[in-house]
Amino acid sequence: MSSVFDSYERQYCELSAELTGKCTDIALLSGEKRKQSLSELKSGIDEAESLIRKMDLEARSLQPTEKAILLSKLREYKSDLNTLRREQKKLSLDTQVARDELLEGGLLDPRKASSDQRDRLLLSTERLNNSGERIKESKRTLLETEELGVSILQDLHQQRQTLLHTQDTLMDVDDNIGRSKKILLSMSRRMSRNKWIMWGLIGTLVVVILFVLYVKLTH
Repeated sequence: MSSVFDSYERQYCELSAELTGKCTDIALLSGEKRKQSLSELKSGIDEAESLIRKMDLEARSLQPTEKAILLSKLREYKSDLNTLRREQKKLSLDTQVARDELLEGGLLDPRKASSDQRDRLLLSTERLNNSGERIKESKRTLLETEELGVSILQDLHQQRQTLLHTQDTLMDVDDNIGRSKKILLSMSRRMSRNKWIMWGLIGTLVVVILFVLYVKLTH
């Protein structure tokens, strides 16, 4: 897995959980605090969207198999972000409706308001739990990736030791071949020298035989 994608993913999951909690808080706020929190929520959603774009670019730069897995994750995150956007728009709309009703002198039905807040709270809690699960899954993936990395490093270390041992063995073989070559060269020189000595002795012997025959034939 890409460490860059994992970093963006971890940031997004943490931000998503934070924004989910903020949605729950905004449902219980009113006035300027609600307005300020809505502004912070919008900024957070923009930041989350930026992280998703970065994850998308990183995923598309990887190998096809890994790319397919990460793009599948991204579809879930985009769906989660769309839910956040809808919640943000709903909270903003609720704020506008409440302001309009107050300006008109109307009062909100307390039971309806309580029911809406409870529904939003349940939805936000569910999304917060889902974000928590995604964070746990990301951590589990990181741990598995780390274990795989350690295993690969151990294999590489063993292969390096094997290569070093093989290199030492080849150096020993090369030394032995060098010594054998010197011995064979020395033996070849001795054989050549002995051959010349043998031919010299044969030549001398032939001369002696011819001399003896000559002496006998002349007397």
